[in-house]
Amino acid sequence: MAVTLEQAQRVGCVCLKALLRFAFMVANNLVAIPSYVLYLIMLQPLRVLDSQSFWYIEGVLFKWLLAMVASWGWWAGYTVVEWGDDVNAVSEDEAMVLVNHQATGDVCTLMMCLQDKGMVVRQMMWLMDHIFKYTNFGIVSLIHGDFFIRQGRAHRDQQLVLLKEHLERYYRSRNRKWIVLFPEGGFLRKRRETSQAFAKKNNLPFLKHVTLPRLGATQVILQTLVAPQENGTPAGGDAVIRESKSKGLQWVIDATIAYPKGEPLDIQTWILGYRQPTVTHVHYRIFPVKDVPAEPEALTHWLYQRFIEKEDLLTHFYETGAFPPPQGQTKAISREMTLSNLWLVGVQSFAFLSGGMWYCIFQYFYHCLF
Repeated sequence: MAVTLEQAQRVGCVCLKALLRFAFMVANNLVAIPSYVLYLIMLQPLRVLDSQSFWYIEGVLFKWLLAMVASWGWWAGYTVVEWGDDVNAVSEDEAMVLVNHQATGDVCTLMMCLQDKGMVVRQMMWLMDHIFKYTNFGIVSLIHGDFFIRQGRAHRDQQLVLLKEHLERYYRSRNRKWIVLFPEGGFLRKRRETSQAFAKKNNLPFLKHVTLPRLGATQVILQTLVAPQENGTPAGGDAVIRESKSKGLQWVIDATIAYPKGEPLDIQTWILGYRQPTVTHVHYRIFPVKDVPAEPEALTHWLYQRFIEKEDLLTHFYETGAFPPPQGQTKAISREMTLSNLWLVGVQSFAFLSGGMWYCIFQYFYHCLF
């Protein structure tokens, strides 16, 4: 079929826009990430004298970096509508966030929709696949104290020990509040067939829109961060809790991400913006941690139930375009998440001005020395 002039022009415009957006993203990373690192190097004396203030400043810079990532999608027309419980109510408490995982765009979506949740973004810890350590954002996550987990049965036990040690060392010493993880252990498209085979073998529900979650990381987080007796049995990390006077982990937030027609956004789309404006939907449900069982078998059942509920939520969404109303209500209420363009421009301007400042400083010292 012959391509019309109008179609060729449309394709040309999309390609040009994608190229310009990619160039902007590269420039954005070249100024923002080195600036983040250099600011924190200069602030190392403060880290020795007043570590709390140091990590406060680091958190602010971290939030701004995530705002830059959010801006790439926001300016491409990729927005978020939120459903279910209002997580702002627990934004100052410690919480574990369980998220279904469909594509790389899930992380970008969370970076966007958590921007307006108070101090959450700058005080959160991410659990992510170890491969992200080698991306452009890896150095930022390393400094911030996120945990890179290596997948696979051969590494599982060792990784859980390392996770526990990481939480005890960094979570409260850096005043973290929320910890985000993807319990499925991989993307939906990669794990669905294996999960369905496991479900069939063990007489578990057949899931299409999510996969059965893995227990390990969730159990370690609860054992390490929940205050003693909070969910029925003494938890680990008691010394850390007493030292920081923390109330411990208080909530579990079950977050379900849904994309129109079940077509997830990936990081390439988020950066290049070649897909039409898209509204991603995020449903939240909040559980008090005291209602979460501590015993492994009961916890496994509880975690499976959350993902069976996610399956029902997503099935309803794909059939109707909306999430179902909460039990006992007749209508589901949605909230459109908004970002301030002025705020995003301000953050981007700070990044580029910082990059220019560091460049001038290096040029000055270079000429002085050589």
